Amino acid sequence: MSTTLTTPIDRRSPSEAFDVPPSEIIYSRYASHLEPSLLPAIRSLISADLSEPYSIYVYRYFLYQWGDLCFLASHNEAIIGVVIAKLEAHRGGPQLRGYIAMLAVKSQYRGRGIATRLVSMAIDAMVENGADEVALETEVTNTPAMKLYERLGFIRSKRLHRYYLSGNSAYRLILYLKHPKGSHGGEGECDCRHDEQVEGEEEHEHQHNCGHGHHHHLGQGGEFDDELYI
Repeated sequence: MSTTLTTPIDRRSPSEAFDVPPSEIIYSRYASHLEPSLLPAIRSLISADLSEPYSIYVYRYFLYQWGDLCFLASHNEAIIGVVIAKLEAHRGGPQLRGYIAMLAVKSQYRGRGIATRLVSMAIDAMVENGADEVALETEVTNTPAMKLYERLGFIRSKRLHRYYLSGNSAYRLILYLKHPKGSHGGEGECDCRHDEQVEGEEEHEHQHNCGHGHHHHLGQGGEFDDELYI
């Protein structure tokens, strides 16, 4: 089956095709008392990039416990970007690990740094709450997302084989916020080689995907690792 284009192809970047002054983008923290209006808008935005939309209970799992780690970007009172995260003890130990669960930016607003701003706000909130590190997963072929997170200081920790329902593999990325015990880096530096894997070496990990996956195409939905359900 072939598809015929009936409209001209717009080769401009999203930011060029849809010009909005940065001052018109409003950033705010999720407000639980506004759930009746916010939650449907958040679900709609994230579901636009998912082949299998998440249950409302998945959103409530995060927002009821970590609503203070959810941040929104709005334009003309409409939500155009969102990041949803969590923060809890890592594998029952003393370390607090933050996790970027969902990140979405409406397609015509991408390329403006909105995703970077939202993730930075979530990280700052986690730091205020004592986070030791922040983790997330992104598809190995998703170069734009990798660049975004590496600019923020994330490093590749593990390669996860067939992590998504699509069969694609992922990288687990870690942002170390505090100097790990036993590392030998210089002052202010983090020698995290002990947590890295050799390129090409893959870790097999079964996931509760709850949908298509956390592809992080600078605006796609969330993926959850097994420890979320333990």
